[in-house]
Amino acid sequence: MAKKEDVFKPALFGKRIPIISLDNKWYKLMAGIEHTQHMQELETELKELLKRQGKLNTESREIRARKSKLMEEIVGVMDEEDGKQKQSDYSSQINALNQKLDEYQEELMDLPKEIDRVNYELMLDTMEICYDQIADNTQRINEISEWIAEMRVELKKNVVRKQEAELKNQQIYSYMHDIFGAEVIDIFDMEYNPEVEHVVKSAATPKADKAGTKENTQDKASEEGSGE
Repeated sequence: MAKKEDVFKPALFGKRIPIISLDNKWYKLMAGIEHTQHMQELETELKELLKRQGKLNTESREIRARKSKLMEEIVGVMDEEDGKQKQSDYSSQINALNQKLDEYQEELMDLPKEIDRVNYELMLDTMEICYDQIADNTQRINEISEWIAEMRVELKKNVVRKQEAELKNQQIYSYMHDIFGAEVIDIFDMEYNPEVEHVVKSAATPKADKAGTKENTQDKASEEGSGE
């Protein structure tokens, strides 16, 4: 209540407030935000006032049209034998229409003030509920921001832990490969990414080449002995 009196009302002073129930932006703004009971009542009242205003304007135009037609009828029967009686009937109808029109005009004079009053109250409630929504969202934003910051720190730690574990596995594999050869993968049930496999395979290649060179030398010597 303090916000409404101390902040919101002064903020609205002198401002031209759009008719909320006719403002599509207001409906978009309030989508997903639960309306209070008071807001629902004000919105309903505002719609009824606008509906009444529209109805009175429409009926006032119809009354003026009927009056105009009756005036023409009075002129048209002036020369008739029973013209005076008809003129009297038309005049009575016109007087009744004038009385109804005066009532409508009086109500139409008061309606804009009532519409502005209800619209103003609805705007105050809108500002209040939006203020609370912003406060709630800000708290959530801060909580999530803190969680993200903590997760970033934890993520960096886990990246380092992962790299350390991968390096240790590579060291273990390299050592065991020197002892057991390529079958170390089956013995220890180890899995490696292509980069590690490439490094390990590259390191193992010279031994294979050396063994291959030794076998080629022996084959060549056998061929020469056979030739003799």
